[in-house]
Formats: sequence, structure tokens, C-alpha cells
Amino acid sequence: MSSTSRPLAISTVQIENELVRVTEWRFPPGTSTGFHRHAHDYVVVPMTTAQLRILTATGEMTGDLVLGQAYFRSAGVEHEVVNDNPFDVVFVETELLTTGDGAALEGQGGQP
Repeated sequence: MSSTSRPLAISTVQIENELVRVTEWRFPPGTSTGFHRHAHDYVVVPMTTAQLRILTATGEMTGDLVLGQAYFRSAGVEHEVVNDNPFDVVFVETELLTTGDGAALEGQGGQP
């Protein structure tokens, strides 16, 4: 699972309001998110084509990012994302903080 010896990726919140939180995630080589649970549904738009290592409580997998090809994940995802590439990897994550009817979703925070 998580390794505390890895430096953390750099997160920069670009927009945050009652509806969404948009965060740029920049992963220099060897960095990770640390193990975390997503409290909200979210959409990721890769700014880099790359593979990232995904560590979960039950194992390890590879996540394929393709420049400009967005993907959606539901709240509850638990993982650590690691950049083993020799180059920076960047994506923009948009967390959906409300439902379609404008009601706030439960939970706070979240990481990729």
C-alpha cells in the first residue's frame, strides 16, 4: 500500500466553489498522492500521456493516461497514485461537490 518515503505530488486548486473543486496535480518523477479516499465523484483530464502506478488495499495496477481523454470515477475510490516515469505527469481533477439538483454531497476533500 502507501509508502511514506515518497515525496508528495504538487496539488494546485484552480477553482473552488459550492459546486466543484478543480485541482491541477503535478507529479515530478518519484512522487505520489499518498494513500487517500475520494469523498466525491470526480473527472480527470490528463495533460500528459503516461502510465501511473495505482496502489490499493488489495493490490497494484497500472493507470493509463492519454492527453485530453477524460475519465470519471465515483466517490469511495481508495488508492495511492505513483509516478514511476522519468518525466513529470500532469492532470486536472474536477470534484463534483453537489448532485444534479444542487444538493451538496456528503464528505469533504479528496485527491486523485
